[in-house]
Amino acid sequence: MVKSHGFGRKVRKKLDTMGTPESENLEFANPNMKQSRFPKRPKVFYGYWMIAVTFLCLLMMSGAGNFVYSLFVIPLETDLGWNRGEIMIGFTIFFFMMGAASPVVGRIVDRHGDRKVIPAGALVMGIGFVLLSLMNERSLFYFGYFLVGTGAAAIGPVPTSAVVSNWFRRKRGTAIGLMSAGIGAGGVVLSPIVGHLIPEVGWRNSYLALAVIVWVSIIPLSLLVIKTKPAEKGLSPDNLTTAGTAAANESLVSDSSGLTLKMALGTSAFWLIAVAFLLSNFSNMGAVQAQVPHLDDIGFPTGTAAAALGAVGMGSAAGKFFFGWLCDQIAPKYAFAIGLCLQLVAIIMLMNVGPASSTAMVWLYTLTLGFGIGSWFPAMSIMVSSSFGLASYGAIFGVVNLAQALGTGSGPLMAGYLYDSMHTYHWAFVIFASLYAIAMPATLMVRHPRNHLHNREA
Repeated sequence: MVKSHGFGRKVRKKLDTMGTPESENLEFANPNMKQSRFPKRPKVFYGYWMIAVTFLCLLMMSGAGNFVYSLFVIPLETDLGWNRGEIMIGFTIFFFMMGAASPVVGRIVDRHGDRKVIPAGALVMGIGFVLLSLMNERSLFYFGYFLVGTGAAAIGPVPTSAVVSNWFRRKRGTAIGLMSAGIGAGGVVLSPIVGHLIPEVGWRNSYLALAVIVWVSIIPLSLLVIKTKPAEKGLSPDNLTTAGTAAANESLVSDSSGLTLKMALGTSAFWLIAVAFLLSNFSNMGAVQAQVPHLDDIGFPTGTAAAALGAVGMGSAAGKFFFGWLCDQIAPKYAFAIGLCLQLVAIIMLMNVGPASSTAMVWLYTLTLGFGIGSWFPAMSIMVSSSFGLASYGAIFGVVNLAQALGTGSGPLMAGYLYDSMHTYHWAFVIFASLYAIAMPATLMVRHPRNHLHNREA
């Protein structure tokens, strides 16, 4: 009887535990084991490391690629005898290649993730700077920026916004804003460094220094830290618990469905977004690249002009964080419209800066322009993800980024040629200001495609 009773207890225990997860059995047997049985979530959500590394990628992309470009204009003009229009072709090539490579980078990221794309981009970008340090001919100068732009596309807005969008759902705007502040930080950090290096070691060694800085800062970190999706670390977006994930299920469905690139191209929302960012970046980057030689021309010290460039970066960094947060509070198109208004006001201020103007007015202009420019990345990323979903985010964002890159590269080129023919930047600034009359209405006319959450078949 004793044996029978013992056998019965074993059978009942076995039946009671069938279909019960092992974790629950352990917890039932010893409730105090709950904390030791389950691995604790890290104190710092791994997604924040994604923000940190992508912040650094954007800092290098913008700081080394476009913010310091104007600092090389006068040294190249003096040493090699090139005019400013010829020099600005290199800047246009840089942004054209960033744009042209973006759709390809987006497709690769959608299929294979970021971990291999970003270090490869940093490698190519650095090789471009090495070539620039050695060249004497315009053809090699242009090819150098061809490589720099191609590499920058692979460490820039497309892969960085894709990875951060995967890691964050509820506060995606704030996360994108924090990450994209790296673009403005590039001006704050690298503009004064390069501004000091050029007179001290020359423009050739300054280009070489940029290659080393990009390689050392990006390649090791991206290989060791980047994870394209939370599942690669056994985590969920926003570090949600199971209950939190269920509560956010509707948002997750929205992201996992969405439109293909072909479907997005058939919507008015896509083309309005593309036009708005093309024209606004044509204007704001044209003004940014013209401001250093313009301030030099009207009598401001070179140090003041370089500091003003850094101030644009500082304002841009603050603006990206603010507008990222604002995109979580209001529709991103309204946030972007506010940014466009600030850019327009700043360009009008620049048109009125003269030899007798105070340094304070220059700083007010640069901070206002930078803060307004800060709206573009968070607004563009959130407008794309909220309108078209994340299923083909890399490819769609890549094509939109192509449009904005075309504008970014064309604005400074036009300003350079107008200066060569008129010996003033005034009429370039007039054109830049006028284009906001198109960009603002285009932004406000954006409507979400009706079939955003429907089947992706195309």
